[in-house]
Parts: sequence; structure tokens; C-alpha cells
Amino acid sequence: MRLLTAVLFVTFAALPALAAGASSAPETKAQAPKVAAKRAPQAAPSTEEEKTLYALGLVVGRNLTTFSLSASEVGFVELGLRDAALGKEPQVDLQVYGPKLEALNQSRAGKKAAQEKTKAKSFLDKAAKEPGASASSSGLIYTDIRAGTGDSPKATDKVKVHYHGTLTDGKVFDSSVQRGQPAEFPLNGVIPCWTEGVQKMKVGGKAKLVCPSKIAYGDAGSPPVIPGGAALIFEVELLDIVKP
Repeated sequence: MRLLTAVLFVTFAALPALAAGASSAPETKAQAPKVAAKRAPQAAPSTEEEKTLYALGLVVGRNLTTFSLSASEVGFVELGLRDAALGKEPQVDLQVYGPKLEALNQSRAGKKAAQEKTKAKSFLDKAAKEPGASASSSGLIYTDIRAGTGDSPKATDKVKVHYHGTLTDGKVFDSSVQRGQPAEFPLNGVIPCWTEGVQKMKVGGKAKLVCPSKIAYGDAGSPPVIPGGAALIFEVELLDIVKP
């Protein structure tokens, strides 16, 4: 699934560049898109093959989340997908409209990220006032849950941790705790919030890191799981500093 997701995402991201060099079929009269014919709702998938095809649609759809599409806009995307998949004549010139996809994506993603940061501000303000919390100049809000007694790692160290990551609404986006498998990684190879926050910890300790988007995944986010502009909350347990 990860490979398929990556292939679809890379293919979609590269579409404007590909379209610039692609030959296109003639446009229809007045160069206006046709209106999709209304059809009966698609039945729910029942066979294994139908369910697999439905999964293909989920993968494609999740890679379009940054566009913040409305229900009516999804209809036009579906129309283009159907025409391409069934080999029908395109209703717009891909050389003209393909290169516009990136600009549309950036515009939609920027607006969504701004909304997400506005929504996160009150959460961050409240988190900074919680007992035991300390806010650094970077925006990191750090709270000790359990003090450790071992060494503190340096940015160049590799650490072994258990962690549980959520969005401000409580939705879990990643958790080694739920997987039941600690993670190991170089501390200077993760988001800045982690690089800074975990260095404040001692082995054996547990802490909460509240990360504004600027020291997490920024305006781009990490689609489809983490929205652009999202603040993140981690509970981190520092298990060990991995020796070379």
C-alpha cells in the first residue's frame, strides 16, 4: 500500500510537468467542460476485486486532501478520472490546464494551513499555561511527565523511544505505543520540535511535547494524515541513548 501511495502521489505531483510536454486531443466546442450525466449511486463493493478497486479510489482520494475539495468539485475530478481511465476524449486541453494544478494546490493548501494555525492558536495558548509547562523561543511547549535519571542525549545522538502522537482534536496520527515497538532514530533527523524537546529529557523520563506547525511539518503538513499548519502533541518516553 505504501508503494502504491507513493507512486500515485509522485505521478499526480508530476502531472503539470508531464502535461506541458504531452500532446492533447482537440477540445470540444467553445472549449467548455461537458456536464456529467447523472447516474445511479455506485453499489457498495462486495467481491474481493471490487473492494481492492475501492481501495484504489481511497488511495487516490487521500492524496487529494490538500485541495480541500467540495462535493461538487469531487464530481469534476471523478469525471476527469473516468474519461482518462475509459479512454474517452478529454474535455479540456491538458497542456493548458495541467500546469495549473500546482498553483491550485498551493493556493488551497495555503488557505487550509492558515485556518489550521488559527484553530491551533487557542490550544497552544492554553497548553503553555498548564502546570509544569515551559515554552521556549521556538514555540515548543515542554512538560515533564516523569523525570528521568540517566543521561540527556545530544542532537547528534541516536535515541530509542516510545511515543504517542495526536492532533489537537485528540486524533492519533502515529504511535509506537500502539504498535508495541519502540522506535530508534538520529535526533537530528526528525522534526525540530523533537530535536529540541528530547534533548531536554533524561533516559528513563517521559515528557509531553506540544509542537506548533513551524517546528513540526509546517504549512505543507504530511498528507493525508497531518494537515498543513497543524500543531502536534507527543508523549515521549526516552528509553535509551543508542551507542554506536
